[in-house]
Amino acid sequence: MSKERVLKEDDYIVSKTDLTGKIIYGNEIFVDFSGYTQDELIGKPHNIIRHPDMPRIVFKLLWERLKNKEEIFAYVKNLSKNGDYYWVFANVTPTIRNGVIIDYHSVRRKPNPEAIKVVSELYKTLVDKEKIGGMNASGEALNNLLKEKGVSYDELISSLQG
Repeated sequence: MSKERVLKEDDYIVSKTDLTGKIIYGNEIFVDFSGYTQDELIGKPHNIIRHPDMPRIVFKLLWERLKNKEEIFAYVKNLSKNGDYYWVFANVTPTIRNGVIIDYHSVRRKPNPEAIKVVSELYKTLVDKEKIGGMNASGEALNNLLKEKGVSYDELISSLQG
């Protein structure tokens, strides 16, 4: 049975990927929480740690932002090699040199536990929508929620972290 692992307040998970999402760097905490060795991680797609509870629409939004040279904040549930899971509050940014994106850099920290209660429910709804109607259905559900609350995606995420 999987169990939740929780980051400490001063834990920062750091990783870098190439332009295709393959891991080119991971700090010690990243390696520890992932449950993989450094050698098992380097060169692998970052989604090696993607938890099935994560809606694909979140990653679609992430990649859209990054390709537009914009940063993004997101709550992410990750899966360790042994089946355990851990939540993070992630900031992902493109590294830009001479106007060109050369890689992506992510810093993750402990999320607000109250936010995880809200996000877990939202993600469950979005995953359920994806199972029925694909990513378009979950995108529509997310947009409807944002419209209903009168906030942007960034405003919602920021308000949850506090």
